[in-house]
Amino acid sequence: MSDLDRQIEQLKKCEPLKESEVKALCLKAMEILVEESNVQRVDAPVTICGDIHGQFYDMKELFKVGGDCPKTNYLFLGDFVDRGFYSVETFLLMLALKVRYPDRITLIRGNHESRQITQVYGFYDECLRKYGSVNVWRYCTDIFDYLSLSALIENKIFSVHGGLSPVISTLDQIRIIDRKQEVPHDGAMCDLLWSDPEENVDGWGLSPRGAGFLFGSSVVTSFNHTNNIDYICRAHQLVMEGYKWMFNNQIVTVWSAPNYCYRCGNVAAILELDENLNKQFRVFDAAPQGENAISSMDSRGTPAKRPAPDYFL
Repeated sequence: MSDLDRQIEQLKKCEPLKESEVKALCLKAMEILVEESNVQRVDAPVTICGDIHGQFYDMKELFKVGGDCPKTNYLFLGDFVDRGFYSVETFLLMLALKVRYPDRITLIRGNHESRQITQVYGFYDECLRKYGSVNVWRYCTDIFDYLSLSALIENKIFSVHGGLSPVISTLDQIRIIDRKQEVPHDGAMCDLLWSDPEENVDGWGLSPRGAGFLFGSSVVTSFNHTNNIDYICRAHQLVMEGYKWMFNNQIVTVWSAPNYCYRCGNVAAILELDENLNKQFRVFDAAPQGENAISSMDSRGTPAKRPAPDYFL
């Protein structure tokens, strides 16, 4: 068994790696991710997954439902960290699978893959608590800068964490963004990670999140037509039923963190596409309470901080 295979098995047991192993893993991942496009091509069949937010045991449920990688080809739409108790193990397992099976798992960036956001919503504190320093947080947040901004499945389904931008009308405009940076407070890159579709908006509107925009049906219709795509698949918003279509099936939200923050009571979903892009949603519940109740403890036995759920982030 190679070191990487051993690390994957260790992470699957929710056991964190040594700091030196995290550094080496991140360097290997960087070599792979730097070669990927801002609009990364993905072949079908593929299974699309929304936010995970450090809910490790719920991610294990996702793999039970969808199948293990590399047997299943996966596309994850970002927000791997923050909120849940196990952001470290969740993100490192994703990264290890990416290094081991680079053509069978695609990871794109969410708005929580950010230095600033992770210092508020849990990942920074978790790294500090589990490793005693901020080094692992630094290694991981450096990797965030290399994650793709979006994906395109068979040239027909555009996948992004958040949504669209008033300064982006074509996929080629996304392709030329310099993504290797902390998420800006505004502009195209910010909008892709932060924006939301909204039924009651005609065109563009101000977002209550304080970043990105709200966008209406006409915006989606125009974008899909201009880029000759069938629909947009995105994550970013809690959906109680796991997935939600909008604007005459022109955009779908997929949410993959069941019982978000261990208290929201929602189910989760993944979207399976076969080789002909036929769709099947698989809805699943949270892992058994006994597993999710095992909270992270620091050396003094103090329970991990759990930020209150907040729809807007």
